[in-house]
Amino acid sequence: MRNHLVGRTSGGISHFLGNSELSWVVAVQNFVKMACASARSPADQDRFICIYPAYLNNKKTIAEGRRIPISKAVENPTAAEIQDVCSAVGLNVFLEKNKMYSREWNRDVQYRGRVRVQLKQEDGSLCLVQFPSRKSVMLYAAEMIPKLKTRTQKTGGGDPSLQQGEGSKKGKGKKKK
Repeated sequence: MRNHLVGRTSGGISHFLGNSELSWVVAVQNFVKMACASARSPADQDRFICIYPAYLNNKKTIAEGRRIPISKAVENPTAAEIQDVCSAVGLNVFLEKNKMYSREWNRDVQYRGRVRVQLKQEDGSLCLVQFPSRKSVMLYAAEMIPKLKTRTQKTGGGDPSLQQGEGSKKGKGKKKK
């Protein structure tokens, strides 16, 4: 009865394996699985690096997930901004809108998103020589996000000297006679 159960647990390889043969077969199966996993191409989308906005946020501490120096970090970056900057420089990028960073306690839409960036081509060479590592991509994104049009435009609606009706005063005062 025991040998019959051993054969079932090994995936149907043999019904008459002993414990030592079974452990050897399981070890070989695990080795084959790992070899197949490591043989995946760097061009596969699941091999792209992940960049969460928290990595570049100057409001976060290292413990909260910031991965670059605070002097180079950006105030509240979004995943869409990271995607815009990386795609503009020529990197292969895609945005996963509903992914959340595990250390992010705030579940607002503003803090959602993850950017996947391809660093290496299928043959293992770099896509862009200026980005040899994930840190170089993060530092570049943090440098360029403040220069985006959405960040540089004034939220007040333009130059105050161009507003109409600036010279007239209306209010509750005494009437002049």
